[in-house]
Amino acid sequence: MINVLVLAVGLGLPLAPAVPAPAALAPAARVAADPAAPAGVLRPGDRGPAVKQMQRRLRAGGYFWGQADGVFDESTRAAVWGFQKSQGMRPRNVADAKVLRALERPRRMRPLVPGGPRDRVEIDLRRQLLAVYRDRRPVLISHMSSGAGVQFCEGGRCRIARTPEGDFRVTKRAPGWTTGPLGSMYNSLYFVGGVAMHGSTKVPLRPASHGCVRVPMDTADKLYRLVDVGEPVYVRRGGR
Repeated sequence: MINVLVLAVGLGLPLAPAVPAPAALAPAARVAADPAAPAGVLRPGDRGPAVKQMQRRLRAGGYFWGQADGVFDESTRAAVWGFQKSQGMRPRNVADAKVLRALERPRRMRPLVPGGPRDRVEIDLRRQLLAVYRDRRPVLISHMSSGAGVQFCEGGRCRIARTPEGDFRVTKRAPGWTTGPLGSMYNSLYFVGGVAMHGSTKVPLRPASHGCVRVPMDTADKLYRLVDVGEPVYVRRGGR
């Protein structure tokens, strides 16, 4: 049975262990380009046709929902992270030759729930990866950040920031920005109590939320268009 306290969480900003109130929650760390990356790779801040080609390939695979403008921005970086995770690579801030070759012939991602419904959402807490399936094929694959797993306190009550595992369905949709006692959420898709998939401006390379599943802002727009009330949502801690 899911702890009712866990069901109440889901909104908010990154967590720091045992903080007294949401106002004290630490911001997500900013991730800079890898200074040790060799020449010839694509890095955040790069511009040009090579970046645009990478963005188009990421879009074709369902990873990238920003503008393919040839600018390696934060949306592009998050898409690269999602692709690297789906291919069994360690997520890094650069797209090297290995990543660019894999984009030409990507490996098919193994589903969390083989034989599941044709249309569904899968949330992999181990890989921090979200996938939307249509007709049993992933059409959206995204880097995400789930519950931080640390204690936080709000309104005189303390609980653990945890994303519940199990089989759920989307129960409610909330378009645009909504703000609650734990922070702001964009294009929220609730699937258990106050826990939702939603867009955020802070989706770091670690579990950092109060329990919700954060995705990048551009991805949240596409996710909201794809997923409706009643959609099955499977939350698992996938194997290696």
